[in-house]
Amino acid sequence: MDRPAYLQKIEAAFDVHPVVALLGPRQCGKTTLARVFAKASAADVTEFDLENPTHLARLQEPMLALQELKGLVVIDEVQRAPGLFEVIRVLVDRENNPARFLILGSASRDLIQQSSETLAGRIAHIELTPFLASEVGSASIKTLWLRGGFPLSFLAKNEANSAAWRKSYIATYLERDIPALGIQIPAPTLRRFWLMLTHYHGQIVNYSELGRSFGIADTTARKYIDILSATFMLRQLPPWHENLKKRQVKSPKIYLRDCGLLHTLLGVDDAKSLSFHPKLGASWEGFAMEQIIQLYQAEEGECYFWSAYGRAEVDLLLVKGGKRLGFEIKHTSTPKVTTSLVTAQEDLGIDELIVVFPGQDSFPLTETIRAVGLETLIGTNNGVNS
Repeated sequence: MDRPAYLQKIEAAFDVHPVVALLGPRQCGKTTLARVFAKASAADVTEFDLENPTHLARLQEPMLALQELKGLVVIDEVQRAPGLFEVIRVLVDRENNPARFLILGSASRDLIQQSSETLAGRIAHIELTPFLASEVGSASIKTLWLRGGFPLSFLAKNEANSAAWRKSYIATYLERDIPALGIQIPAPTLRRFWLMLTHYHGQIVNYSELGRSFGIADTTARKYIDILSATFMLRQLPPWHENLKKRQVKSPKIYLRDCGLLHTLLGVDDAKSLSFHPKLGASWEGFAMEQIIQLYQAEEGECYFWSAYGRAEVDLLLVKGGKRLGFEIKHTSTPKVTTSLVTAQEDLGIDELIVVFPGQDSFPLTETIRAVGLETLIGTNNGVNS
């Protein structure tokens, strides 16, 4: 599948910086995208895959291997050779630098940043997600929700093949990817913890309660959650605080970012079993939330939820461009206005409040609150993601 919006982002980033980091979970399409970008480049292209022992050996002396290169240099799985960042800094600081570097990593910006601080001011970061609803089209949204956006899962011939791929992906992530990042946690332990988190999907996390349930300290529970977040598996949605005379929730909500992986961990392999599952509403909420966040290109520090104990809440609050955009996400065919929504809009001064539900319809609920089907929201705002 073509992903022109991301190709444009890479080109725009290179207009400003000599180094662009393309980050995202393994097998979300980073390598394919980099090859498409390289193929369209008029410059010479040199590629290194650090999972290839031959390529890794060539970079044992990185200055010798890289200093004569011109054009575009692509380095895949860069987190495997953190010492490269200092060399790249020296190379891009050369007068009339002849090369630009596209580096790919399966770890978050925070993990990469531990080794890339020397590239400050020289590097742009782009997060590549699995496929989005805005990319696959409205006819495939139900398939995307069930299978998730990882290319080999979404594009599988049938549901059985998709489910089998996801099970294999989870095993590989736990047994190989996490240890490759230097994180020494037994795979069975992290898997059990991940399975437990599926039951907290869409809920406010209580670290002490989670730790007690799993038999670990709350600090260890936080550590495990941070690992899953740093490798793009989990989203921690922080609470928004307003200066109100109300008790407001101060702990984050957690969501598994790819609904296909969520369904596999829940034992859901087809649409019928999903339709009867008790986590149906939470699954839809997490799916729609990821689509909205990416659609509006909201950064991590722009995404929140808000909840006042027993009084009002809003599922997603985007604080972006000087505006507050609120989204209430419901798996229903008959969205309605609640007292909770009205109170949230008044207390937070929300500029635009949308109730998002499955489908294509769009209609006003009040003068200031509108119900919009996810497909319509994506179609109306598709330019936001270009």
